[in-house]
Amino acid sequence: MSLAMSLGMTIGLKKTLWMMLGELIGVAIVVVCAVLGVASVILKYPAVFEVAKVISGAYIIFVGARTWRTKVEIESIHITKRSTSTSLSLINKGLLTAVLNPKGWAFTVSLLPPFFDLEKPLALQLSVFLMIILVSELLCMFLYASGGRGLRKLLNSNDKAQYINKIGGILLIGVGLWLAFL
Repeated sequence: MSLAMSLGMTIGLKKTLWMMLGELIGVAIVVVCAVLGVASVILKYPAVFEVAKVISGAYIIFVGARTWRTKVEIESIHITKRSTSTSLSLINKGLLTAVLNPKGWAFTVSLLPPFFDLEKPLALQLSVFLMIILVSELLCMFLYASGGRGLRKLLNSNDKAQYINKIGGILLIGVGLWLAFL
C-alpha cells in the first residue's frame, strides 16, 4: 500500500497500475503457496514460524528506523512527464514487493489455512478465496495510489513533508515490535 501511495505521488495513478498488476500476481503466488503447503510446515514446526516472526519484525523495525531518518525533499514529490520506470520494471517491483514481504507471508500463512475445508474441493475454495483477496487488494491499492496523488498536492502546498517519514517510521517500528514480540 505504501508503494502504491508513493508511486501515485511520484509517477501518477496510470503508471502505478503496472506496479499493481505485479503486486496482484505476487499476492496470488503467496496465497497459493500458503494454502498448498507453507502453512502445514509451519503448523508442524511452530519454532520455524516463531523465528520467521522475529526476523520479520526486526526487518520491519529496521525499515521503520531508516524511514524515520530519511529526509524528504519537496522537489522530489512531483509527477514526472517522462518516467524512467518502464512497465516491466514496475510489474517486477510490484511482484517482488508482494513475494518478498514478510508481513504478507506471516498474515497469509497464519490466517488463511483455517478457512479451508479439506472435505470440499480445494480448487473451488482457493479460486473463490483468491478472487476475494485480489479484488480487495486492487481496491485498496487504487485508493492508496489515488490518495498519493492528493497527498502530493497537499505536501507541495505546505511544508509538512518531513513529518510523513517520521509518522511512517514510528508506525513501521510499532508494527515490527508487535510482529516480533506478540
